Amino acid sequence: MSSDSKSTSLAPPTAPETDIRRVALLFSGGPAPGANAVISTAANAFLRSGVDAIGIKHGYSQLMEFGPDNPMQEGRDYMRFDLPGLEGARITGGIMIGTARANPGKQISDPAHLQDAERTAPMKTVYEALCSLEVDALVSIGGDDTLKTANKFAMFQEHLPAGSKPIKVVHVPKTIDNDYAGIDFTFGYFTAVEVLADEIRNLAEDAASDRSYFLVETMGRSAGWLAYGAAIAGGASLVISVEDIVGDYETTETVDENGESRQRKIMDIDAVVQRIVATMMARQKEDGKEYGVICVAEGLAELLSADSLKDVPRDAHGHISISQINLSRILSERVEEAYREATGIKKRVKPLQLGYESRCSPPHAFDVMLGSQLGVGAYRALVEERRTSVMVSVAGQLDLHYVPFAELVDPKTLVTVVRFIKTDCDFHKLARFLESHNAADNVPEDVLSNR
Repeated sequence: MSSDSKSTSLAPPTAPETDIRRVALLFSGGPAPGANAVISTAANAFLRSGVDAIGIKHGYSQLMEFGPDNPMQEGRDYMRFDLPGLEGARITGGIMIGTARANPGKQISDPAHLQDAERTAPMKTVYEALCSLEVDALVSIGGDDTLKTANKFAMFQEHLPAGSKPIKVVHVPKTIDNDYAGIDFTFGYFTAVEVLADEIRNLAEDAASDRSYFLVETMGRSAGWLAYGAAIAGGASLVISVEDIVGDYETTETVDENGESRQRKIMDIDAVVQRIVATMMARQKEDGKEYGVICVAEGLAELLSADSLKDVPRDAHGHISISQINLSRILSERVEEAYREATGIKKRVKPLQLGYESRCSPPHAFDVMLGSQLGVGAYRALVEERRTSVMVSVAGQLDLHYVPFAELVDPKTLVTVVRFIKTDCDFHKLARFLESHNAADNVPEDVLSNR
């Protein structure tokens, strides 16, 4: 290779022309390892191309408080990025611009609502706050609820008066739950899995010491990616998630909504309890193991009866506060009772909720690489590709591609598509293969049918 070719290959790319002069970066929802890799790398890319970059602090909460008597204040409501301040940030834990769950699109659940001034008032406030900062583009970083908000913000602008300032918007997918359509793995997922797997490995040693069980409840509201990953990597005895509530493990109840009755799918908790007991008995029968760790996804709480959930508070996005239900305690108590009834032996089953400890851990190598590429992707989408209303994604060797919001959000309900674990996929089969035994083949039928 000639010296000229070497010089060309190592030369920094020429900054493309763009009409974007200032971009705002915003993080919303729960933390995830690798957040600072996304934020700092995106800001770095914009700054190096001559685009001013600012970070909106604490999600949408400060933007929604904007008004004539409460202008946006640097330091309190937003921060300016500079290259020296970004040095080394991508390998750190936490969120350098903070986060919140404030939702300016809460009252918008139908495209027709976008023409309702009262329903769109919070979105209008956000738009005006960004305009006051002379922002030309918004990089939204967050989970499926934040994606919904980004889409609503883009649609809201379609109804503004002619001549209104357009603010482009791109979204970077974030969730340790890994339940995003349009991307194979979200940043922070593998770090969170490793943190939880390490906890499960420690708990297994604890359980072995006194011949007990831990019933661990992991995060994962909609899908079981985190529970399955942690169980596989941590060596749990059994994992159960929302995807597993089919066939014998599901039932229905009648609920009344707006004066009309409908059938709602719920978990047959007795069947789930018996499946756990079957695993415990199989371990004892085949290997003489009187201990272990059972892993369940917190999203199973959403499948409890309506009566069980009636007094549970909900957040700004309408989700129940799962942590207040304490599913692990409910299941543990019932498993202890069912095991004693089936065997005549008292077995201690200790409940434990895991999850928060995994959200702000220093990111592992893959999450740093993935987060960094997604951050650069936000820059490339807006400046190089001149796109808007797209989600940044990667495939293969972290190759960037951009998924239109229209492919990720239901146009009628404005709700995002959840990516579940397919129960016939090889990932799901792997978890079942790694269980100590197929409990249903090792425990008498009368035990499994004892409900």
